[in-house]
Amino acid sequence: MNALRTTEALLYLDDVHRSFDGFKAINGLSFAMKSGELRAVIGPNGAGKTTMMDIITGKTRPDTGTVLWDGSVDLTREDEADTARLGIGRKFQKPTVFETHSVEDNLLLALKDDRGVLATLFARTSKAQAARLDELLALVRLSDRRKDLAANLSHGQKQWLEIGMLLAQDPKLLLVDEPAAGMTDDETMRTADLLKDIAGAHAVVVVEHDMEFVKALGCRVTVLHQGSVLAEGSLEHVSADPRVVEVYLGR
Repeated sequence: MNALRTTEALLYLDDVHRSFDGFKAINGLSFAMKSGELRAVIGPNGAGKTTMMDIITGKTRPDTGTVLWDGSVDLTREDEADTARLGIGRKFQKPTVFETHSVEDNLLLALKDDRGVLATLFARTSKAQAARLDELLALVRLSDRRKDLAANLSHGQKQWLEIGMLLAQDPKLLLVDEPAAGMTDDETMRTADLLKDIAGAHAVVVVEHDMEFVKALGCRVTVLHQGSVLAEGSLEHVSADPRVVEVYLGR
């Protein structure tokens, strides 16, 4: 265990296995990420992408294997609330925002992390919080929509708002599930730019099916198949792998 602490990996999975009723959802998976890295994870349906994220966030426990956070924390012993406190944020495919509140108030609710909605909204905002709010609004491309109800945003803008709400918690790692699904072409490219802007200050894992979107990210790609890593490298590198073409890209 001590040897692993000398690695640069923020997230380290080694020989992880997880079966459901005899089906091997994760089968000898090994995966590592550095702080601030942007990584795309692709693969056919049933490849193990969602189960991998479930294991990282403590939603699912692996049967066997090592899952380390920040060099020393054993994530197999942590639940979802624990992993969130450790700095792992997860964004699901369907955006979940407070539609009856403004864009600004959605971010304030995430930023202050208070006991209740009313207590948060009526509490005075400090100068530091106000500055952070402006910074988040600019980052997620919603400065001009700050007073608008979240319900009135486009699908893509709701995705950006939810990413902003996660960033308000200042996670070290952000797991993002199919952010480009249902977006216009323009929103898709702007989302790629947003995720590239976030990377560096945060590590980001993007699970995605849209190859144009993955190409726009311009990052290292991990291809999963049958619960383990089939190939890894640039999109150009993995796209040229005959095994990847056969099981995924050729379909």
